[in-house]
Amino acid sequence: MRINPTGLVWRRFLLAVDDGDRLIGCGQVKPHRDGTRELASIAVQPRYRGRGVARAIIERLLAENQPPLYLICRESLSPFYEKFGFSGCSDKELTPYFSNIRRWADFVYTRGWMKERLIVMVRRLVASTSSG
Repeated sequence: MRINPTGLVWRRFLLAVDDGDRLIGCGQVKPHRDGTRELASIAVQPRYRGRGVARAIIERLLAENQPPLYLICRESLSPFYEKFGFSGCSDKELTPYFSNIRRWADFVYTRGWMKERLIVMVRRLVASTSSG
């Protein structure tokens, strides 16, 4: 498992363990100084992938954290996160933190230093409609 090592506060993490209490996956919702929150550090041990571990972690974190929630992922993973209600962000929707991340990622990608583009996605508040 590989996760971004910056901003790790382990008490925010949700851990998935196997029957022997061995770590098989993790995830967190990371708060940022500007008040935004990020679904982050989703990782599953290779031999447990494809068994719904990431889905269970994400569903639990989403149940405990109301939108809006942002995330940063490889572009090829966007269909996976769309299943949870995430979609791409316009430049107008980006806070300064995520705008800087996007600019940095685009710079690195266009120079060929990264194999795949990173994107920012958001799970937005859904306007409720009441009938009556």
